[in-house]
Amino acid sequence: MRYYIADLHFYHRAMNEKMDQRGFSTVEEMNEYMVEQWNKKVRKNDEVVILGDFSFGTAEETNQILARLHGRLYLIVGNHDHVLKHRKMDLSRFVWVKEYAEMSDGGRKVVLCHYPIMCYNGQYRLKPDGSPATYMLYGHVHDTMDQQLLVQFQKQTRTARAVTADGTKRPIPCNMINCFCMYSDYQPLTLEEWVAFTEKRWYTDQG
Repeated sequence: MRYYIADLHFYHRAMNEKMDQRGFSTVEEMNEYMVEQWNKKVRKNDEVVILGDFSFGTAEETNQILARLHGRLYLIVGNHDHVLKHRKMDLSRFVWVKEYAEMSDGGRKVVLCHYPIMCYNGQYRLKPDGSPATYMLYGHVHDTMDQQLLVQFQKQTRTARAVTADGTKRPIPCNMINCFCMYSDYQPLTLEEWVAFTEKRWYTDQG
């Protein structure tokens, strides 16, 4: 099984107290809850793609967290992942660490980046049944006005029409998913789970 999650921000006190207002009494309580939620869902041989901003702690603190998490881990680098450059950081816990990646998940392409890409590779591709062949998974914006603007962009894009090679017009696919950890109560989710959550939360009215 493969899961995805973004913007955990282990040890990042400001995310708990200010920006996200996560509601934990201490950053240590936040860390423990996130580890518990992760390990409730993820098994030893599952894969988890972390879409950036994993930890704001020291190398030693971050290594300790990584040692406790289940699964085979992949990391897309975020703007707060400064700890990765520290000489004591153990990057062997990750299968790979990249700025950007594309993977296959259940016959669909997933474009992976910490930052949202509004015109992503494979955006127009559909499967034979008309369902999306490509999804763009991102983090970075948390649950902010930036995310609301991205939702509005996607709604407008989905109602637009593009001319295809045969001269016909069809709706423009736009399938961007914010894998923000608070949306899933700090549990990594499968692509199917993220798609269902995203469509229900923002696009149900679009039919």
